[in-house]
Amino acid sequence: MSKAGLWIKMSAAFLILSVGGPATLYYFQPTDEEVFKRYNPELQKRSLANRKEREQEFDAFVNKLKGYSKSSKPSTDPTGNFYVWEVAAEDEAQTRAKAIEQQQKAAADIQKRREEIKRQSISGQ
Repeated sequence: MSKAGLWIKMSAAFLILSVGGPATLYYFQPTDEEVFKRYNPELQKRSLANRKEREQEFDAFVNKLKGYSKSSKPSTDPTGNFYVWEVAAEDEAQTRAKAIEQQQKAAADIQKRREEIKRQSISGQ
């Protein structure tokens, strides 16, 4: 077989695999509507009930990512590249710190209430 024939055969195989493979997946992959129709009625109702909540969570997530990408914080990378996950990690750390702080405040409030109840019970006797 000549080199030209080999090149033609290999080019045809490449085209068939690189174009035909994704086209086959696209043809056989069910759409979201088809998958939804396969759900049992109870799951369909639950999915419809939770749809708005999931959409809001996704929108909040996308907005957070947009905010992270707009951050002007300099990167710690020596090449000067900006990485969104660095800002996201810092935001998560701040969120955790705020949650811990709120828990500590709540625990302190509970402790104060207990002390007041003890004082009232002691003075009321």
